[in-house]
Amino acid sequence: MLLRPLRSWACRVLRCDGPGNPAYAPGSRAAQRWAWPLDKDRENEKKKKSVICVEGNIASGKTTCLEFFSNTRDVEVLPEPVPKWRNVRGHNPLGLMYRDASRWGLTLQTYVQLTMLDLHTRAQTLPVRLMERSIHSARYVFVENLYRSGKMPEVDYVVLSEWFDWIVRNIDLSIDLIVYLQTTPETCYQRLKMRCREEEKVIPLERPAPLPTPDSPHIFSWQDYLAAIHCLYEEWLIKGSLFPVAAPVLVIEADHNMQKMLELLEQNRHRILTPENRKLGP
Repeated sequence: MLLRPLRSWACRVLRCDGPGNPAYAPGSRAAQRWAWPLDKDRENEKKKKSVICVEGNIASGKTTCLEFFSNTRDVEVLPEPVPKWRNVRGHNPLGLMYRDASRWGLTLQTYVQLTMLDLHTRAQTLPVRLMERSIHSARYVFVENLYRSGKMPEVDYVVLSEWFDWIVRNIDLSIDLIVYLQTTPETCYQRLKMRCREEEKVIPLERPAPLPTPDSPHIFSWQDYLAAIHCLYEEWLIKGSLFPVAAPVLVIEADHNMQKMLELLEQNRHRILTPENRKLGP
């Protein structure tokens, strides 16, 4: 007996409050009731966020890539925190590392790990976050290079690795895409000669004499350094033989001039910013 009144009530509600009723107007209570599921879907859609890391060698074009997308709607850009690495309460660990990597490598990379962790865990305000490099490349490329080149003692390497392993096990550092700007070391070297930041001037642009001197403790040049970084990136992101890759990789050849690079970034805009288009692969 109770079902019949309930059915009757439901029919009245549907007839009176549905979209076909003249009383159904934007702002009315009826409209609000019917719109609620759509609003709910919209809210769920807003919660879907993606994180893209732009990776590549020094002077590979990462800044150009970030600047290209910086004015795109719903995209937030997080550059590498280089200013912090240059000034920690008046100290410049980046400059110190370039002057004497054996002495200051651990100091810089400890701070790099901290500042990159800060970027990864910062509250995301827009649907798409574009990061310059990541905590993963800090460990898998730059720390690894210091160790392999003999500039970092094994105990320092092990301590940094232990810290990194704990972080990735206990903190959500999920990445949705890695954009790898693939460049030859020779191209990076030519670009570096044109920009040459103050700290970068410490390492000679040309290969020095085989033996270091007190004024120049390095036994390598930018040519050697860029080649070593390139090899590690290739091992990590292309061959997959070095360390785990945290996300799908989109490879963009970046040896081109500025105009060509902007065209390539525009061509890959949807593959970078739209999740469903990433299934197509690099």
